[in-house]
Amino acid sequence: MSSGAETGGTDKRARYLAGARAAVPFALATLVLGVSFGVLARSVGWGPVAAIGSSVLICSGSAQFAVAAVLGSGGGMPAAVIAAVLLNARFGPMGVAVAPYLKGGPLRRALEGQAVIDASWALASRGGGRFDREFMIGASVPQVLAWFGGTAVGALGGDFVGDPERLGLDVIFPAFFLILLVDELRGGRSAVAVALIAGALALLLVPFAPPGVPVIAACVAALLGLRRKS
Repeated sequence: MSSGAETGGTDKRARYLAGARAAVPFALATLVLGVSFGVLARSVGWGPVAAIGSSVLICSGSAQFAVAAVLGSGGGMPAAVIAAVLLNARFGPMGVAVAPYLKGGPLRRALEGQAVIDASWALASRGGGRFDREFMIGASVPQVLAWFGGTAVGALGGDFVGDPERLGLDVIFPAFFLILLVDELRGGRSAVAVALIAGALALLLVPFAPPGVPVIAACVAALLGLRRKS
């Protein structure tokens, strides 16, 4: 009995570590983006405490960049919050997809839900709507730490860092998701149909909808298609 429990625990630890290792390239890119955000935050008048605090409390690059950009251009807080919510709303469908694999009561599930990060969520996908919980959590740890650390470096030493985007590491994320899309399209005609419908819906909405809405609509369409497929 204890041997089985030990084996299960070892397997879980192995998956946590595997997730962390798989996320290292994304953590490097996240570090660069974090530095960029720290520099941007200082340029629009945020102090180091505000910049680093926002990364700890919000921990969402797209939302934080949006808030800083809106406020920096003279926009009000309501507009900044709306922009952040729209950009972050994609995590709703992603959370619905991974929810069956989270464990424990509401508080624990809410804490585990913080691991729903774009790259971690995608890395943990096992096809057919299945997810590896331990792998996802493990993959999120180095990215979160990189985001905190990058923000601190940018906020505290931005004058000496220069423009970190010149390294080109930010290309890792779009390249990764393109590879994932190609891999998913190998799932047959139904996968191709879901991808085409979701993509077409997003493209149709881009000229008319506020930023973030096309992505949300595409996520919902893909999630519904995935549910029907399964």
